[in-house]
Amino acid sequence: MPSIQRIGLFTSGGDAPGMNACIRAVVRTGLYHNLRVAGIMRGYEGMIQGEIEELEAKSVANIIQRGGTVLKTARSEEFMTREGRQKAYEQLKKAGIDALVAIGGDGTFTGAAVFQSEFDIPVIGIPGTIDNDLYGTDFTIGYDTAINTVVDAVDKVRDTAESHDRLFFVEVMGRDSGLIALRSGIGVGAEAILLPEVDTDLEKMYERLETGRKSKSSKIIIVAEGDNEGGAFPIAQKVKERFPQYDTKVAVLGHIQRGGKPTCSDRVLASRLGFAAVEALIEGKAGVMAGIVNHEIVFTPFEMAIKHIKELDPEWVRMVGILSS
Repeated sequence: MPSIQRIGLFTSGGDAPGMNACIRAVVRTGLYHNLRVAGIMRGYEGMIQGEIEELEAKSVANIIQRGGTVLKTARSEEFMTREGRQKAYEQLKKAGIDALVAIGGDGTFTGAAVFQSEFDIPVIGIPGTIDNDLYGTDFTIGYDTAINTVVDAVDKVRDTAESHDRLFFVEVMGRDSGLIALRSGIGVGAEAILLPEVDTDLEKMYERLETGRKSKSSKIIIVAEGDNEGGAFPIAQKVKERFPQYDTKVAVLGHIQRGGKPTCSDRVLASRLGFAAVEALIEGKAGVMAGIVNHEIVFTPFEMAIKHIKELDPEWVRMVGILSS
């Protein structure tokens, strides 16, 4: 592998709290090793358009606590074409970029794997997604902040639910993965947690609502948006028809889960992974995602990281049923 002189850094896909902490770590680690670091704005789209700027230590000062991404992010239909990727490569060569660090999720790494296979530029990925659904890391950047945002919001919802003896269906993000719903649902003591990975048994939920402790002045059900019944609104409507005596409400948390200051856990995770990614490039690694498994840094090939969605631990699902009874 040719000697690396300048690293290109970009964020892609959905934003996640902690991305800025990771950007900071990549820049400062690169500068420590006498490498130049260039920020590529708006992900693959900005790469095609040549939106590239030099990053110095002062460029990443006072961003570790900020949500979102200072490098911005955008979808790029053009990058999905061979012609678009050729344009991106030419812009990188023009800017003197020898290697890439990509912060993102499944789609980001899919693009990175194809790009690296077509052109002579090494890429290291860093998992930045609130869904925590990538193979090769115990946690992804943004996940801890997202579930804490959900817990904080549901705690507030429960206050009004108890005041009015209401049944609340709270919909959280998770089109294909229920990990946000599962962990936050346990954290708030939900009566039920509905997940994309498990077919929703409405009859079982009806039975739980009917036989649950009558003394409870509020009931919270967490619904992942990808639940097979279509999300919180249609499920709440069916419950209302079955139990007209319940004062049933729906709260959709939506993109509030993506924003906010990253938790300490996300800042530390992002810093470790950004540091590890730069040193991995220096050591000659490429085509892999940096992750942390059992507290240790590991590197997983893109093909593995993007093809293996985490499965839910059945013991967690069983625990939910016991603790919510």
